Amino acid sequence: TVIPRTGALLKETVIRGVASRGMLCSAYELGLGDDHEGIIELSQDAPVGALFAEVAGLSDTVLDIKVTPNRADCLGVRGIARDLAAAGLGRLKPLNTTPIRGCFHSPIGIEIEDRTACPLFLGRHLRGLRNGPSPAWLQKKLEAIGLRPISALVDITNLLTFDVDRPLHVFDTGRLAGDLTVRLARPGETLLALNGQEYALDPDITVIADAAGVQSLGGVIGGEATGCTEATTEVLIEAALFDPVRTAATGRELNIVSDARYRFERGLDPEFVQPGLEIATRLILELCGGEASDIIAAGAVPDWRRRYVLRAERPATLGGLHVPHDESAEILRTLGCAVEPLARGDLSVEPPSWRGDIVGEADLVEEVLRIKGYDEIPAVPLERATPLSRPALTPMQRRVELVRRTLVERGLTEAVSFSFVATREAELFGGAKPELRLVNPISADLDAMRPSLLPGLVAGARRNADRGFPDAALFELGPLYRNDTPEGQVRAAAGVRSGHTGPKHWRAAAREVDLYDVKSDVLAALAAMGAPADNIQATADPPAWFHPGRAGTLRLGATLLGAFGELHPAVLEALGARPPIAGFEVFLDTVPAPRAARTKPPLRLSVFQPIERDFAFVVDHGLPAESLLRAARGVDRKIVSEIRLFDVYEGAGLPKGKKSLAITVVLQPQERTLTDAEIEGFSKRLIAQIEKATGGQLRG
Repeated sequence: TVIPRTGALLKETVIRGVASRGMLCSAYELGLGDDHEGIIELSQDAPVGALFAEVAGLSDTVLDIKVTPNRADCLGVRGIARDLAAAGLGRLKPLNTTPIRGCFHSPIGIEIEDRTACPLFLGRHLRGLRNGPSPAWLQKKLEAIGLRPISALVDITNLLTFDVDRPLHVFDTGRLAGDLTVRLARPGETLLALNGQEYALDPDITVIADAAGVQSLGGVIGGEATGCTEATTEVLIEAALFDPVRTAATGRELNIVSDARYRFERGLDPEFVQPGLEIATRLILELCGGEASDIIAAGAVPDWRRRYVLRAERPATLGGLHVPHDESAEILRTLGCAVEPLARGDLSVEPPSWRGDIVGEADLVEEVLRIKGYDEIPAVPLERATPLSRPALTPMQRRVELVRRTLVERGLTEAVSFSFVATREAELFGGAKPELRLVNPISADLDAMRPSLLPGLVAGARRNADRGFPDAALFELGPLYRNDTPEGQVRAAAGVRSGHTGPKHWRAAAREVDLYDVKSDVLAALAAMGAPADNIQATADPPAWFHPGRAGTLRLGATLLGAFGELHPAVLEALGARPPIAGFEVFLDTVPAPRAARTKPPLRLSVFQPIERDFAFVVDHGLPAESLLRAARGVDRKIVSEIRLFDVYEGAGLPKGKKSLAITVVLQPQERTLTDAEIEGFSKRLIAQIEKATGGQLRG
């Protein structure tokens, strides 16, 4: 057995010659409170050998319920009980919200300067109170849900927050300076909050202030200066409505998480402000004595009423389950809706004040099916109301799908990564602009929109290598972000290859991936999209995150189609990845759409034998091989079926600053066999064209 608070292990000890197998504990040592002055005393009739939790009434079951953000009404026990009653599990007990008649007029007034930030504020002055520890039944309720009892006044407000979903705040009026005003914060104002932290306030924060300054942040947290103590004898109870959006923004900006904020930012029942105040008043008078004033009010209950028509057939057409209209009406009534029948079984429905999440017919269908039971929905396909009159995919979507298939066929595996990266990673790839930084990131290392798909793919390759798979080939299709305009979101296809092109083999040594592997991937992707391959130029001006001597870009005229190459070693080191890693990126929106497809003619293979001729040209060292190939292709397109580069040579036998490029040209006659004179004539035209276009000379 272990002492809960101290963690000390109980063991048998001999005290004055007597064996002791237990220990007398205080409430503090058992984690049941802050009282450590004496041991806990049990009643005389407590049965020996019984579990202490049962004797002390601590064996109650506690349910931890995960509430979705739209169901703010279920953030209190009563809201959950209301739903259980609607499902037929018991009957909802009525609350005693009978108005309490005031004995005097409140000496403190209330004013609202901004009705958008706070549409309604109710208050009630109580005097002659005796604040102290709350009764045991109240303390046990709070302790059961992990709250620490403080005093009767504070415990009552906490109880109502979790019991009936009505956050309240109590001001010690003896520490207030005049009337209260609900307004926006002013420049330079600060608040020392109940959590002991001091906050600098921005002008968009809703505050409650008196003549001395800010005393509370509306819907978020109260101030220490006007907080209640055991010496408090007069209080002002606050029951109000605060703007959910402004409340959430305040909590995020100041990094304050409170039970009040959690509820106000999701929206509270506008009709339960005064009933909640009456319940709190009654409890305080019962536990602390004293007398109450009349209610003082500022603002009004906002107009929340709205009506929607639920068509009789919609549960079936939208949810897949036929529900008779009279049963739908009964379900909605049990949920608190006002229902009126219309013609043809339709229903006119007014949701209750506490269901701000019901905003249309689809939500009404959801409520009916939820209470009816989702398990009753049969597994049948939904009928399409109207047939598709055109293809489901747009031309761009079809082209993107072709790119996906092409890359898969080339041995790459599709990956999906976050659209967010760390700022330091975005900077490596030319991003991290201020407008692309996230205000509320899901993680500290995912705080910027990605300027490239490559960081996520490199991270994937790194994780594969860490797990014993260094030879990765990954690709991704998705958006990248250059700025915060619609045009700044660019569709792209990117991929990386790492390690070696294949495993070790006795017939050939393993080869590391290089820029030519990913260049082939880029060209295959562009070909799949219908780009004019013969007009694409490769240039040696890659982005800074590629290796400057082992990368390039692909352009169509002045339009940048993509980039490829080995990633810069410094970039890989910053990303924690080991070279070699080669990557590519294709900007899909810049690839022109192909011309309207014509009917392909039947395949007719020539019966004449093809002719191959090899040529080697001495050219400048910096000349791209693509320039020579492009010049060769334009000589005679009718008979040239293929041109390919098969050798690059630099070294002995060549002038300094020169290199040799050797190509194979395949001639395919269509009508007759070419004569020697025709072949010789073609060779002369080819040599002349290359000399003119590149300055290259036929190598002897």
